[in-house]
Amino acid sequence: MIVVVDVANVMGSRPDGWWRDRAAAANRLLTGMPGLVGRAVAAPEGGTAVIAQIVAVVEGVAKAVTAPDGVLVVRAPADGDSTTVSTAQQYADTGARVLVVTADRGLRARLAHGVAVAGPSWLNELLGR
Repeated sequence: MIVVVDVANVMGSRPDGWWRDRAAAANRLLTGMPGLVGRAVAAPEGGTAVIAQIVAVVEGVAKAVTAPDGVLVVRAPADGDSTTVSTAQQYADTGARVLVVTADRGLRARLAHGVAVAGPSWLNELLGR
């Protein structure tokens, strides 16, 4: 499964002061992600899935993050929602099983049929945050 993460939305799901330094908060979030690659996890829609790749979509000042080994960082040229949708679509078009992590209802509504969705709590739990 390819996991596409709406980083701004996941950061915003926890009131831990992320707004004071968005780039640092994004770096903290990304740091734990490489350990999830290759791991079998409970899929939000049921069953289990192996995370083959994590794609983190960043926007604004968070685009300054350094991608940790094992995580592909996509820097949104404009809004992160459109980049998240198009990135998920690119992977879905290859036949990959895609899961987008976001709580944004507008973004969710724009995803192609067949793209699974999980809220930030799913990823936060996997990361132990």
